[in-house]
Amino acid sequence: MRKFRAVAFAALVGMALTQGQVWAQDGDSDDDDAAAGAASTEAGPQAEKATRASKDVPELILGSKQDQFTANQKDFELIAGQGYRWKITAAGGLEYKFHTDLFRNVWNNQIVINDLEVHMNGAPAWLEFDADGTIQVQFTTVRPGIYTWSMPDLADKGMKGTITIK
Repeated sequence: MRKFRAVAFAALVGMALTQGQVWAQDGDSDDDDAAAGAASTEAGPQAEKATRASKDVPELILGSKQDQFTANQKDFELIAGQGYRWKITAAGGLEYKFHTDLFRNVWNNQIVINDLEVHMNGAPAWLEFDADGTIQVQFTTVRPGIYTWSMPDLADKGMKGTITIK
């Protein structure tokens, strides 16, 4: 039992000394300052970082009583690795078929319609609104890029936009 304790203690001391050497080397590299400066230039000094808590994407409202072919917001910016909740609402009295290539490039968690949850093992092809109402999509961004959203039959009337994941 004494030999086991001695070996365990030696292993613990060895690990502690190794960790100390790694920490000491972190500040020694001359390249670190140049890389940090380049990264802050590209992303900007106030670059948003992913958090563990899901964030709300501004609600997308399709149509209105005054104009059935309008959207309250066309372009959205998200960050990679972040969880999001996105409410998409049809309010124009038309049948809207919401299509986006975003769903194929995120981890889909669930879709909520009237407090009923749909859990999937893949992406939805599109969301269809046969009547006015709200669908909430919960997902985590995984692949940076620029994705499009549209109402395929109404895109020429301005019902389209982009979703940028940085």
